[in-house]
Amino acid sequence: MSEQNKTVNEAISAARARARVPETIDPDKFKNLVELFHFCIESYRSRDAVSSIGHTLTYDDLERHSAALGAYLQQKTHLKPGDRVAIQMPNIIQYPVTLFAVLRAGFVVVNTNPLYSPREIKHQLNDSGAKALILLANVGEAAAEVLADTPVETVIMTELADLHPGFKGRLINFAARHVKKMIPDYDMPGAISFRKAVAQGRKLTLKEASPESNEVALLQYTGGTTGVSKGAMISHRNLIANILQAASIFDTYGFEEGPQTFIGPLPLYHIYSFTLGFIVMMQGNHTVLIPNPRDMDAFIKEMKKWEFSGMSGLNTLFVGLCKHPEFKNIDFSHLKMTLSGGMALTTAAANTWKEITGCEVYEGYGLTETSPIVSTNPGGANELGTIGVPVSNTEIKIAAEDGSEQPIGERGELCVRGPQVMLGYWQRDDETAKMIDEDGWLHTGDVAVVREDGYLKIVDRMKDMILVSGFNVYPNEIEDVVCAHPEVAECAAIGVPDDKSGEVVKIFVVGKNGAVNEDSLRAHLREQLTGYKMPKHIEQRDELPKSNVGKILRRELRDEEMSKT
Repeated sequence: MSEQNKTVNEAISAARARARVPETIDPDKFKNLVELFHFCIESYRSRDAVSSIGHTLTYDDLERHSAALGAYLQQKTHLKPGDRVAIQMPNIIQYPVTLFAVLRAGFVVVNTNPLYSPREIKHQLNDSGAKALILLANVGEAAAEVLADTPVETVIMTELADLHPGFKGRLINFAARHVKKMIPDYDMPGAISFRKAVAQGRKLTLKEASPESNEVALLQYTGGTTGVSKGAMISHRNLIANILQAASIFDTYGFEEGPQTFIGPLPLYHIYSFTLGFIVMMQGNHTVLIPNPRDMDAFIKEMKKWEFSGMSGLNTLFVGLCKHPEFKNIDFSHLKMTLSGGMALTTAAANTWKEITGCEVYEGYGLTETSPIVSTNPGGANELGTIGVPVSNTEIKIAAEDGSEQPIGERGELCVRGPQVMLGYWQRDDETAKMIDEDGWLHTGDVAVVREDGYLKIVDRMKDMILVSGFNVYPNEIEDVVCAHPEVAECAAIGVPDDKSGEVVKIFVVGKNGAVNEDSLRAHLREQLTGYKMPKHIEQRDELPKSNVGKILRRELRDEEMSKT
């Protein structure tokens, strides 16, 4: 270790010590997520585990339902150990039941965004080689359109209240389908209902899987510089390490072993919320899942029902909640911990949140490829404007352009090494080599500094990625879709600042024969892109700035936009 890097790491160690964050945890405390699951069940069996849409499952309920569904997957389908199973659901109680069923049965989870377009879900199912898809009927229309062109053999379809008891569940499902018309009219031949699968599984015995710690537990898809979404291979050990790393930070907030209630509005199919869910569960606490946080009226109505001690969110959500006239009427007297991730937290949003709730917002940083948490602000030692201190067992290097290590206070690329770093990208060794070097350092593409007090601060971004409300949007993907429109000759996509979502997509378009019909272009994009990827701004030009070898210079376009502010 060089003297410069030693100085950086000494500063980080001192910051951990001041904040009561342990230097190390044991990433091998549990062999796999199945073992961790059983630890939770045996420790907290009678406690409430998860609630959504007016119904609560205990830890014991989670065990029973997931055993039944897991047994069905093992014995009533053609799935073999290690096969991939895609889950496409919002935050409903069927998600954790399905997640643990898949893991306990010995399969690999593939998280899938319920809002994906047919093009996006077709790519993910084909790339992962998923043999099964378990989804909410409300979001199945896109999958139904492309399923015949994927390797999926088994489809299990749930409706909103399939785990609600008796008449209440049937009434909610009837209203969703026939009164509110929430389920589009489409056909998915051969699909079995979630209720039937669980009922059949109850007559069977689950053969509990025990995967090795370095086997893949999760394929978590993220964008790429090529515009092609790729699957980060997250192992059981990666996730267990990150759960334990983050749990030690939770202790500094006073959010320790429960029973306490955590409000979970962020989607479980996103790695940030996915891992948080495990942390809350490992401590015997209770999560209230919010299926649609965009419906602020319903969201706030749900929050009023609970004495909650923690919640997660991102800048966009905090701003939206604080603007709602009913938000101030919630009881925040038990709130100890508000976590922010996914996008930069503004000082204004953090201050307004604290003024209304009395609770600080603790910002952290991570990537899909790090399972995801790299660093966070600890309780009692919050430094707004920073991403906090690295979690236990995590090494940090600030790399100059030539690869040398930068000292404290000097900017460079943030590189990370630790047990939470992914195994690599699924079937993409070339992309893995670009991200993780031979010494195990993951290159984040973000420019950071380590301050003298050991806290990290992100100061710039090396990559062209656009961050919309915490979701990664990659310009190449947008440009590929735009250029597929028959009137478009070429295009450039960049991120521009937005008060609500941090950034939004702006595209610069050159037509083949004069101006492009924008109504036609927007209709084309809506068919191909998830909502958060949709360009908010379209600017038509006669030409785009290019290098001497013809490469479009997105940086020049970004600089132009910044000069307008």
